[in-house]
Amino acid sequence: MNICVVGLQWGDEGKGKVVDILAENSDIVVRYGGGSNAGHTVVIGDERFALHLLPSGSVRAGVVCIIANAVVVDPAVLISEIDGLAKRGITLDDRLLISENAHVVLDYHKREDQLREESLGKQKLGTTVRGIGPCYADKVGRSYAVRMSDFRDLPELNKKLQTILEYKNKLFAALYGAEPMSVDTVMENCKQYAARLVPFVTDTTEWLHAAIAQGKSVLFEGAQGSLLDLDHGTFPYVTSSNASSLGVPSGCGVPARMIDKYIGVAKAYTTRVGAGPFPTELDNEIGQYIREKGHEYGTTTGRPRRCGWFDVVAAAYSVRIGSIDSLAMLHLDTLGGLKELSLCAAYEIDGQRRTFFPANIDRLAKAKPIYEQMAGWDDDIGQATAFKQLPKNAQAYVRRIEEIIGKPIEMIGVGPKRSQTIIRR
Repeated sequence: MNICVVGLQWGDEGKGKVVDILAENSDIVVRYGGGSNAGHTVVIGDERFALHLLPSGSVRAGVVCIIANAVVVDPAVLISEIDGLAKRGITLDDRLLISENAHVVLDYHKREDQLREESLGKQKLGTTVRGIGPCYADKVGRSYAVRMSDFRDLPELNKKLQTILEYKNKLFAALYGAEPMSVDTVMENCKQYAARLVPFVTDTTEWLHAAIAQGKSVLFEGAQGSLLDLDHGTFPYVTSSNASSLGVPSGCGVPARMIDKYIGVAKAYTTRVGAGPFPTELDNEIGQYIREKGHEYGTTTGRPRRCGWFDVVAAAYSVRIGSIDSLAMLHLDTLGGLKELSLCAAYEIDGQRRTFFPANIDRLAKAKPIYEQMAGWDDDIGQATAFKQLPKNAQAYVRRIEEIIGKPIEMIGVGPKRSQTIIRR
């Protein structure tokens, strides 16, 4: 069975935990988009693994991990993650494959990202300043792009970098008055990256199709969340890739019809990092309570996340565009201790009730949440292993979300550990 796991909100939903659990019964885990701006956390016992480029299934022994075409690879981050797992007894030498067609994030991309954000001042997008956007821009522009396959021929790569840095340095000086970057320094780093990573580089599309033909079970792992999708999210406050399940076919060359099940991951509330409209945001003591209890600080940046009530309108939109079959709801335990909860069941926009999410930010900025009130619970649910063990009010909360969205919630997270997961079906 081939499964896709994708976030339904603005990222940080807990996809890493869900992928880690499902990877136990998968042969292959594929990261199909995004870059090191993603942060996936897996907790095993008392050990916490924070991953940015490696698929979350990498902590499962024997699972083949693939970084596909549409991922933009920061070699320094990837090598650091490989070495970090090795120090903890997890080796990837014989089970990591990197697409030869994946584009590469280099130092000048990060510099460009930083300069652009600084120049925007209060209008900045709130990127992670990891060079992801500039790398994707070079990919689309084609003339100044570097791909993993370029590491196989260092003399040719050196020539390419001479051309690229000549252009980039002119750009930095003209637009930002910035100092030029050294081609030699960038090239020296590339030599080190090539020595470590070329053995993993291959045609992952061919490899995947062969594996699927052999009946292997493949798990496709999304990065960020559907509301950050470049084409279907809250543009321009989005990421630079197709973060919804719509990115799978273009991201790794596997048609959507080859995926048997799509699982959407959502928190029991909503969070967002960076700028952009957020109809259910709680800029008050309740929002702070959720932030502290849920440890809502970015895996990648450490920035505090904006917190708010569960937005059913937004989640239902992601379910629709992503062909989602069922949901995994995490962080239900975080809501414990709140006497009353609110669910955003609809919006009011220009005096009209709306239940279809408007991704256009001009309309979304006008959206006033229409809430349903539900009773909370005080119980600590971290030890619950079955749905019937949850407080009645917690059960009612989950069932109401299922009812509005029209899809079953098959997995419920009641804590960060693998074991703190209720499997309902």
